[in-house]
Amino acid sequence: MKNDYFNFQLNKEQTKYMYVVHKAVTQHLNILRQGNANTKTRSEVRGGGKKPWKQKGTGRARAGSIRSPLWKGGGVIFGPKSKNYTSKINKKEKKIAIKTLIYNKSNHTIIVDQITEKIEKPSTKLVLKKLQNFNINIKTYNTKFLIIVENDNKNLYLSIRNLPNVELINAKNINILSLIKAHTIITTTKAINLINKKYHGE
Repeated sequence: MKNDYFNFQLNKEQTKYMYVVHKAVTQHLNILRQGNANTKTRSEVRGGGKKPWKQKGTGRARAGSIRSPLWKGGGVIFGPKSKNYTSKINKKEKKIAIKTLIYNKSNHTIIVDQITEKIEKPSTKLVLKKLQNFNINIKTYNTKFLIIVENDNKNLYLSIRNLPNVELINAKNINILSLIKAHTIITTTKAINLINKKYHGE
């Protein structure tokens, strides 16, 4: 597919801004991080308030708490704590990153008129047959496919979800990670119009 199909252009400076793509991917991956790894320090572990034995006279090493990090069941020194990994990215930067990826992957983009037509019930076989009519072979599992549609369709989603190398998204929810993982993008003409409308002139 030619770049001319998209109704937006990148200027010479924006085509060099691959670091913005990297920034957008990093920001998206950070959002997906749970950041809930957590350990307790000696002050957070239950118990250990009483000195286990007197300071002198027992012949043992002095100890002030059974929850010392040196003891089994004690606190953890410098262990991981819950953390929020989310980072900020400007709206314009995010749009430039998505536009750059769409522009760069336009040669690996296939446009079809309609995918959801005549899919009255979930059927993976039917979807594969429809795509084969457009000379698209999704069964090449070493290639990642991204299908972009204009509206959510439950039957299409249920038909595609068991294909490990295919992702289905709405044109309104297009994101940087889905674009960068995809080797081939399959999109409808209506979805292209929505993308053009959203990113044209930005």
